[in-house]
Amino acid sequence: MALDPLNPSAGLRSNAGPQPSGMIPRMGISVVVPVFRSSGTLNELFSRIKSSMRGTPFEVVLVDDGSGDSTWELVKELASRNPEVVGLRLGRNSGQHSALLAGIREAKFPITVTIDDDLQNPPEEIPRLIEALQSTGADVVYGVPINSAQTPWRRSGGWAVRRTMQSALGVDEVINMSSFRAFRTNLRDAFNVRVGPGVSIDALLAWGSSSFTSIEVSHQARAIGSSNYSLSKLTRFALDTLTGYTTVPLRVVSAMGFVTASLGLLLMVGFVLIPFARGLSVQGFPFLASTIILFSGIQLVTLGVIGEYLARMHFRIMNKPEYVIADRQQISRPSDLV
Repeated sequence: MALDPLNPSAGLRSNAGPQPSGMIPRMGISVVVPVFRSSGTLNELFSRIKSSMRGTPFEVVLVDDGSGDSTWELVKELASRNPEVVGLRLGRNSGQHSALLAGIREAKFPITVTIDDDLQNPPEEIPRLIEALQSTGADVVYGVPINSAQTPWRRSGGWAVRRTMQSALGVDEVINMSSFRAFRTNLRDAFNVRVGPGVSIDALLAWGSSSFTSIEVSHQARAIGSSNYSLSKLTRFALDTLTGYTTVPLRVVSAMGFVTASLGLLLMVGFVLIPFARGLSVQGFPFLASTIILFSGIQLVTLGVIGEYLARMHFRIMNKPEYVIADRQQISRPSDLV
């Protein structure tokens, strides 16, 4: 089934962000791929993306996230031979979501699709994401694996992160979030500002819309290499999202403060007032030990949460960038313009 040419009559929004004067992009799809040490899969990935477009105008934005190997040379080669390819190289490894943000800001077409470079999500599923975006009227569509090829611990860790973000962002469909997503490019207008390090694309998309949905897609085992996401990186990502885009942690520690204050009052009654009223001696050591341990732990947690927010404020005040584009490769693409 050929893709719809994505014309305005299909109900899509025509604003794809600011464009150069007199240069209006044709309707089509921008496919953004964060690339990291993936020279073994890029040729096949591009070939399969191109085949899945079936005549629809498209571009593929390959963002090299500081691979440090031959990946950038391959990206440049692809961009020099294919007018649909735009190659960006970041100056340092900034993380998958920062690389995605760089590619999303580069997108020229009104629909953006993000997909990983490891071929676990088949590019042939892209038309189904676009069809779901059109038929449901949603602004964001996630491709949810039918049978995930990830390891059990990776699935469990990913589920915990998604549950955390679902509660933090207040968007139920975020529980189905994945790196394989399609969305209306004009959502980037909601985050067309410097957001600082610790980027979360899903949190940024939630700034612009609450209309999310998902469909089931196939998921295949990695043909080459292994995942770069460890449990510690997943945890760091969840913490960055919580402290960078919500005030949930501050509310939690505030609630903990009320709870501990109430508990402290009960301890005071139990260890001091009741024994004193009965003419008994007050057992000072159990009282002091329990209160010190309890309140010290709560204070450390509170200071840690406040420290995370202060650190993010510090980086944003310094205007620390999400990424730095060190190099760019593309050839003239007259077919993109009308």
